[in-house]
Amino acid sequence: MLGFQDEVWWSRLARPGLHAWSDDGPPRLHEPPSEADGDPKALACYGLLRSDTGGMLLRFVEGRPVSQVTEDFLAWACARLAAEGKRALLLIWDNASWHVSRRVRAWIKAHNRRARAEGGVRIIACYLPVKAPWLNAIEPKWVHGKRAIIEPERKLTAGEVVERVCGDYGCEPSDPITQQVA
Repeated sequence: MLGFQDEVWWSRLARPGLHAWSDDGPPRLHEPPSEADGDPKALACYGLLRSDTGGMLLRFVEGRPVSQVTEDFLAWACARLAAEGKRALLLIWDNASWHVSRRVRAWIKAHNRRARAEGGVRIIACYLPVKAPWLNAIEPKWVHGKRAIIEPERKLTAGEVVERVCGDYGCEPSDPITQQVA
């Protein structure tokens, strides 16, 4: 299966860009008052756009994208694809430091050895050229998703962001991947 993988930050504070004709001047949005509610300002999310179905596999992250979280996401995605009978994942992704790290490359190599010996989904990683994000087919999906979940009237809670994102992409919410602190 061909898959396009990337990470994105979903902001709880982003305001929509408005374009409208008006006799009274352009519409204005006012910055909501800042209140500490315990939720992060933005949520990191890993996504895999499937070329076979056009669907998305999504996992949110408690923390930020790092090599360990990337390994956990890839293991989860491979388990989901193996359950569908897939045998290989041609993974298109960018040159983020947590994609090209020695740790992730070693993990992919070890994972492929296990998948070959025990059965499972092998990963063939294909890196995009540096500074060419438009070549990753998942990028436009992120842009449209951000426009779809925006709330101009109030700040969303972290739970509402997850719910809206999963609803927009037609995914079931999964437990977030926890970043292990070394």
